[in-house]
Amino acid sequence: MSTHPDIRVVLVEPRNPLNIGAAARALSNFGFPELRLVNPYRVALEEAKSAVGAEAILTAAKEFATVADAVADCSLVAGTTSGSRRELAIPHERLERVVAETIHPHNGPVAILFGSEKFGLSNDDLSHCHITMGIPSRVEHRSINLGQAVAVTLYEIIRLDTAPSIAKDPKKPALAAEVDRVGTLMAEASMESGLFHEPTTESSILKLRQVVRRMGLTSADALYLAGMLRQILWKIRNLP
Repeated sequence: MSTHPDIRVVLVEPRNPLNIGAAARALSNFGFPELRLVNPYRVALEEAKSAVGAEAILTAAKEFATVADAVADCSLVAGTTSGSRRELAIPHERLERVVAETIHPHNGPVAILFGSEKFGLSNDDLSHCHITMGIPSRVEHRSINLGQAVAVTLYEIIRLDTAPSIAKDPKKPALAAEVDRVGTLMAEASMESGLFHEPTTESSILKLRQVVRRMGLTSADALYLAGMLRQILWKIRNLP
């Protein structure tokens, strides 16, 4: 079985050591070497490191303070959710469709986000996603255990390893950090020009972040737009 170094599994604020251990075992089972943790509960993480067959994955796991930091070097971010939160206009599809049509053909590093056991992914977390995906389940019982969700998702990815490959786009897609830079500059320009006003600024920035993601920017596009926006900001700030 091949490994998947270009896919980062990101657990956002995990709290249960059993779930953290089960998720790490799934990474080890299916050949995914990189686990990232956003603000994990310290006691739970230390307890999880004793999980059978998962110690190496957990010892090598990288910790981050924010989702933005955890996905900064990724050009595709997919969030796992039941799809019940629709405040943000993010495309939502079944797991198998996203894996086959978006993750497998993608030419660049991918982050897959899993939310905390109690609250899932917040709107702020989801605003970093290009797409969200859900595991089909009974309407009466939509919530799926974190460790199980990770295992099912990773199995779906390796299940398609032997399927006919889809041609990848040769253009280098923009990394999340590059996209965030464009979004931040757009937000600054909007606030400087008076387009954004309190108390709607926070929600407006989340929506703007999604607009930029839907553009499907390449690294060259992001570099060009960032330079243009910096020039616009300089002009606005230096008006007589």
